[in-house]
Amino acid sequence: MWKQNIVSNLLGTHYPIIQAGMAGGVTTVNLVSAVSNSGGLGTLGAGYMSADDMKPAIKEIKGQTDQPFGVNLFIPETPIVNDEQITNAERLLEPYKKELHLTDNGSFSDLQSDFENQLEVIFNEKIPVCSFTFGAPSKELVKELKKEGTIVIGTATTVEEAVINEERGVDIVVSQGSEAGGHRGTFLGSFEHSMIGTFSLVPQVVDAVCIPVIAAGGIMDGRGVVAALALGARGVQMGTAFLTCKESGAGAFHKRAVLESSETHTVITAAFSGKPARGIENRFTREMQEFESLLPPYPIQNALTKKMRKEAGKQGVPQFMSLWSGQSPRLSRDISTKDLLVSIVTEVDDSIRRLNE
Repeated sequence: MWKQNIVSNLLGTHYPIIQAGMAGGVTTVNLVSAVSNSGGLGTLGAGYMSADDMKPAIKEIKGQTDQPFGVNLFIPETPIVNDEQITNAERLLEPYKKELHLTDNGSFSDLQSDFENQLEVIFNEKIPVCSFTFGAPSKELVKELKKEGTIVIGTATTVEEAVINEERGVDIVVSQGSEAGGHRGTFLGSFEHSMIGTFSLVPQVVDAVCIPVIAAGGIMDGRGVVAALALGARGVQMGTAFLTCKESGAGAFHKRAVLESSETHTVITAAFSGKPARGIENRFTREMQEFESLLPPYPIQNALTKKMRKEAGKQGVPQFMSLWSGQSPRLSRDISTKDLLVSIVTEVDDSIRRLNE
């Protein structure tokens, strides 16, 4: 049975389906608990959260579900930046801020890494599953997490990154294809050389590592799950599919942009954060495209645009918002989390039954 395999057994879930840990407020307490209560693994995207913010959110999740759930963290990055890049970015952002009547500038206080304090929360709260993005956790950290009974999941966008994750001792590795929305987990080599499609990446990773592989990137329904399983993955991770669910914390304009877009409407842009990410094209991404090489890297640029993005969301100006989306927005649905998971499971069961007839 596809539902109960090595991944679902490790995670303690009914299905080998993971909701991606989308940072920035999408993964609300309600979304995470609804996924876990419906048989998948809900994941709190804590990459941008402080340890103080994580604690109450985790306690609320525990209050809404007795099923396993996960927390996703970002491996800290130390960018090299110069004053010229910051000056260029501030100059380029000024016209957009004026349109929004925004006078405050982005704060570099956002750049202080809270990673050690975040990890302390993971240990203290005895989180069932902890996943990592933007790098592979150290062997020592993985060992300590496993000692506490936490399942560790790594992220890879190339075979080499998957191998490194396995060498570090993670239990499961997510094979994240170029179709994925938002920021991908590339940490070895350039982003351009890591733009490998899900259906090309997954079987190569499966052949290269011994740990279970999770397919991610562009998977929106049961057909994608069946295809991933056929390629050797033992489960899937889905982000955009959950982004438009009722319980998601994505703003109304963000959800509408995804629901009304097609596969030709997404672009890769570094304009919002300094790190390439896939989202729905808008005026900001178009006008900033030619200047991306002048911008400071992540997370500097992310801090500089934070207030602009937040204000654009408040004012309902999607042209200045980071509308992250995977490459299959046409398949998105405006339904509850439970209905989405029921639909996916039914589609997989029906597909497998037809294959066996």
